[in-house]
Amino acid sequence: MERKDFETWLDNISVTFLSLTDLQKNETLDHLISLSGAVQLRHLSNNLETLLKRDFLKLLPLELSFYLLKWLDPQTLLTCCLVSKQWNKVISACTEVWQTACKNLGWQIDDSVQDALHWKKVYLKAILRMKQLEDHEAFETSSLIGHSARVYALYYKDGLLCTGSDDLSAKLWDVSTGQCVYGIQTHTCAAVKFDEQKPVTGSFDNTVACWEWSSGARTQHFRGHTGAVFSVDYNDELDILVSGSADFTVKVWALSAGTCLNTLTGHTEWVTKVVLQKCKVKSLLHSPGDYILLSADKYEIKIWPIGREINCKCLKTLSVSEDRSICLQPRLHFDGKYIVCSSALGLYQWDFASYDILRVIKTPEIANLALLGFGDIFALLFDNRYLYIMDLRTESLISRWPLPEYRKSKRGSSFLAGEPG
Repeated sequence: MERKDFETWLDNISVTFLSLTDLQKNETLDHLISLSGAVQLRHLSNNLETLLKRDFLKLLPLELSFYLLKWLDPQTLLTCCLVSKQWNKVISACTEVWQTACKNLGWQIDDSVQDALHWKKVYLKAILRMKQLEDHEAFETSSLIGHSARVYALYYKDGLLCTGSDDLSAKLWDVSTGQCVYGIQTHTCAAVKFDEQKPVTGSFDNTVACWEWSSGARTQHFRGHTGAVFSVDYNDELDILVSGSADFTVKVWALSAGTCLNTLTGHTEWVTKVVLQKCKVKSLLHSPGDYILLSADKYEIKIWPIGREINCKCLKTLSVSEDRSICLQPRLHFDGKYIVCSSALGLYQWDFASYDILRVIKTPEIANLALLGFGDIFALLFDNRYLYIMDLRTESLISRWPLPEYRKSKRGSSFLAGEPG
């Protein structure tokens, strides 16, 4: 058949085909397929694959692809990465998807990092860590050897650990290598906090001291308490140091001058914890950006507006029982939004804007768990045998890790849990 005649015939057939019902079209195609040879069937197969199996990730604009991918869960996305190199490239480039996946696992997100591949790797690392938690394989134990007497104070920050001991010394350790970076002679340390230049120590000798790492010199000595100092905190920007003591008081000091600016009273038990933190929420009593001081004893947590005026009055006193029948653990978490403290009944969480108790997280299977750390998704708790991981979304313990063997003394347990910076 000539080309012109063929085109005319094809036009007529097309018009007739379009006028048929769906059933008639199907019968027509079945008849043509039955008349086709291998060459025609191969041609039909190749074209059908192109028509029916459209790669939408390849064909759609990148913005629309990202929008569709946001509706898939991370595990499905990882499976989709195996479809082709093109799919893996597109999926791995979607920053928002992997940042959200990391957030849902409790990872802290730095929005300034927009490298999608980085967040995908973080997610994969988080998945591995979750599996290790479930299999009780997430932690390692190592020993830092150097003190010659009992360690009373620990403070961890950015891979460095500061220890204060009964051997009249403070040491700074690189946790990754186990090496002692600095070692200086001090008094007996009951509390410690540090930065790159200095450690600040509270002591059983009723004083607080500031030291210099590089020289070991004592640069400031804070005298005034009449009982052991159990907790210290400071802020270089405010030039303020605060200390809590067994004399039932909290003292506010000028960090650089060493002078006592104020003595805060009202506690009727040893003040075992002080926290100096910038507020992140607004209420009738404070605004975002105000510096707040929290002080805790056996039964109460007191809130002071430390940055507004030195001679401040207590804004609020929090407790978990009016009759003081429930004791608070001497550990406190405050991130500017929420206050968390552990008690014999469980974890208490207060909203800092309203001072209302948001929830009480109970652990009926294990009593008297102490608080080590509290985040958006997970909390770290411990007793004298195990370190526990709690999923705060379900309020259930998802893993535990046995604590290393430690020596018992006549004065009580030698186990000490440190403070994270």
